[in-house]
Amino acid sequence: MTKDWMYVALTCLFELIWVFGFNTASTWWHWAIILVIIAIDFHFLSKACENLPTGTVYAIFAGIGTVGTTLMDVFIFGGEFSLAKGIFMVILVAGVIGLKLADNHTNDENDLKGVH
Repeated sequence: MTKDWMYVALTCLFELIWVFGFNTASTWWHWAIILVIIAIDFHFLSKACENLPTGTVYAIFAGIGTVGTTLMDVFIFGGEFSLAKGIFMVILVAGVIGLKLADNHTNDENDLKGVH
């Protein structure tokens, strides 16, 4: 895994941490910690976008955040899971994977043409 993809993984992880914090924060210092985590998260997001396509990075960031937050709601905070939620999460993940594959295909074509 390249350093850029490590930044994508870190931004996804930190997003889930601050979303968890939104549901559990109860004092001012909890919120202060969340703000620091958000700042770190967006630092990793911007680092990932330096060398990777921004659309792909953001799609992964948003997709993992959405699916992760939904699963966190179900398994940690007692939310309800439904077949519809499951289907739409699968569609979301398929869309993110499709975007990544399409992006790789475009990059491969540009490499063949000598475009950088």
